[in-house]
Amino acid sequence: MSLVEPLRHIRPQTVSRITLLTDFGTVDGYVAAMKGVIAARAPNAIIDDASHDIPPGDVAAAAWTLSRYWRLYPPGTVHLVVVDPGVGSERRALAAEADGRLFVAPDNGVLTRVLAEVGDTAVVSIEAAELFRTPVSATFHGRDVFAPVAAELARRVAAGPAAFREALTGLGPAVVDPVRLPLPEPYRAADHLAGEVVHVDRFGNLITNVPGEWLAPGARARVAGGPAAPLVRTYAEVAPGALAALVGSAGMLEISVRDGSAAERLGVGRGASVRVEPGA
Repeated sequence: MSLVEPLRHIRPQTVSRITLLTDFGTVDGYVAAMKGVIAARAPNAIIDDASHDIPPGDVAAAAWTLSRYWRLYPPGTVHLVVVDPGVGSERRALAAEADGRLFVAPDNGVLTRVLAEVGDTAVVSIEAAELFRTPVSATFHGRDVFAPVAAELARRVAAGPAAFREALTGLGPAVVDPVRLPLPEPYRAADHLAGEVVHVDRFGNLITNVPGEWLAPGARARVAGGPAAPLVRTYAEVAPGALAALVGSAGMLEISVRDGSAAERLGVGRGASVRVEPGA
């Protein structure tokens, strides 16, 4: 682990912070159950709700969402992710360190984008059963496995740099082959750019894997062979209901409909092809 620089920002007896990303929603008390376990074991930890609206079992959406915020939190933050369609199976439970932040998640690819962004990471399989809440439910590892381990990591962070340096110690053996989702790559052809939709946000914006810096003024984008969307800087540059292509907050090309949903208008979703052509 390369923790030297991040450790400068972690002071002894600091208040630890845990972010929580799930597909549980907020109706059934599942999120509260996890928070209760954390509060009982790490009462001084601050818990931030990243989101509980990930589509059920959508690991790729969770991986994208995590990538949007994990590095904005300070070193020492524990990012807890429970989108776990394989709960109760032989899939591993993971704890990881990347760029001074800690992660607790199922080994199903949800950490793919984090691992892709950071070259020097440490990943272990969580096997320290003495930390688990017992009995461990076969259907709710979020409460009985992941929440207790996140609380333990938060306690170690709060103990200061010396403890954080060994944060993953004793949790389990090192993992060199965490599950990774395929990440499609955009490419440049002689007369166009090509990529695909990698995420659809709640507004129906089609977020692509085409980097914004690849785009030239006057370009037009088509999704799945549909109508061309002109490249603009802001939504206000097109009429209400019109298609637009712009560089979103992730720095990637997005296809949008002003005051509407591009996903609904075009009838497409994640995986749809994207073609960007130069202007006339």
